[in-house]
Amino acid sequence: MGIKNLMAQDHRDCDRLFSEAENAASTQDWEKARQAFQQFVQAMDRHLGIEEQVLFPAFEQETGIVTGPTEMMRMEHEQMRALFDEMAAALEREEADDYLGEAETLLILMQQHNMKEEQILYSIMDQRLDADVDNWQQKFQEWNRA
Repeated sequence: MGIKNLMAQDHRDCDRLFSEAENAASTQDWEKARQAFQQFVQAMDRHLGIEEQVLFPAFEQETGIVTGPTEMMRMEHEQMRALFDEMAAALEREEADDYLGEAETLLILMQQHNMKEEQILYSIMDQRLDADVDNWQQKFQEWNRA
């Protein structure tokens, strides 16, 4: 299983947690919404950490490209983190409309972001970093246990 498949599956797992939090907020089940949102943010922090601390540096070292796709992905990660903060604040205030508005913005950003990663960046990583697939799988398993 290559980087693209591993990371795309992780996207789906994060999407599921996002949906659980959104559904709970829409019914104003605040305790469930906070728990699901916390799980979502933890999963996203792990996912973004894998990219920023492991995959992107390996890609940049292998290709010599340090601006461009990975730089854009990092900027989008920061946009996501800012939305996480806004969503957390809305949950604390128990403001469903605010939470759901921020969630809609995040959903659009994540969909576009994930598509770029899955259709372009991860495919290039699979080609350029494929000699080390076993190492990647081990690193993903270590991150998942952390």
